Amino acid sequence: AGYASMPRYREELSRTFDANLIFVEHRYFLESTPSPLDWKYLTAENSAYDLHRITELFKTLYKGKWIATGISKGGQTALIYRAFFPEDVDITVPYVAPLCKSREDGRHEPFISNFAGTKEQRDAILNFQKRILEKRATLQPKFDSLCLANNYKFNLPLENIYDYTVLEFSFSFWQWGSPVSEIPGSEASDNQVFKYWIRMCSPDYFVNNSSTASFFVQAARELGYYGYDTKPFKGLLTIKNTKGYLTKLFLPEGSEFKFDKTLYKKLKKFVATTDKKMLFIYGEFDPWSSVKVDEPKNGNVVVMVQPGGSHKARISNMPDSLKNKAFETIKGWLSE
Repeated sequence: AGYASMPRYREELSRTFDANLIFVEHRYFLESTPSPLDWKYLTAENSAYDLHRITELFKTLYKGKWIATGISKGGQTALIYRAFFPEDVDITVPYVAPLCKSREDGRHEPFISNFAGTKEQRDAILNFQKRILEKRATLQPKFDSLCLANNYKFNLPLENIYDYTVLEFSFSFWQWGSPVSEIPGSEASDNQVFKYWIRMCSPDYFVNNSSTASFFVQAARELGYYGYDTKPFKGLLTIKNTKGYLTKLFLPEGSEFKFDKTLYKKLKKFVATTDKKMLFIYGEFDPWSSVKVDEPKNGNVVVMVQPGGSHKARISNMPDSLKNKAFETIKGWLSE
């Protein structure tokens, strides 16, 4: 909820439709972390009940139409809430909401390798990743010094974290829609290569005991996540493979969870069969779009994809034709 506490924060739907906004912090995040901390209560169903209870309370004040919305994990949560409590709100608008089927889903890697951008752009990114690995002798000391200076703590040796930061680069690059033209060319110095790499993909993502540890617990348990393709980097990595990396790198010490597909099946079935009004927004080249929901033919569930878009895809930055269609769709639903 730190986002909403910023004075300039305003969510686009509340702004567009001049609506009241109730911003709810995820359970086990920041101020909403219980003490003592027991992971067994961190479930998608419980998070849906959180929102249900809050909606019940505020409906005594706000008698108009209700929209549930959120971005990324928030988008997932909006979908989960609607699936468990379909009558609570009138409209659901999840942004860039993934629907993963396993802990390492397997659809993100081929999406990055074969679909995002053009072949020339994908090749430029892959070649840059290989260059970082080939320059390990000069870049690893810089990497180690950076981590030491910032007091980053990891569950694996620094040379392994170096590898993961390179593997993460392509996912991060497409997720945030970065310009390929900014990738340092072959004439760039080691310092330029290093600075660009770290600016785009900092190793602090892999620190242990991070403030987002609760998210990784949920990913391991029922939300799912993505994996890495190591084949293009054969002979350049210090790690043999990345299987089980979520547990190795992110889960709190002593915790282990078996992935449960029950939530995935429930959400997939709900989207396919519901008559509730839902509008999903995705970016075309966002790796999370590889696991977007399927648009059914019932007319009430609408999926819109921003051409060339990333994880930053919003209705307001869509092409005019899509933007107008999205806002008119919501306006029509609100008038019913």
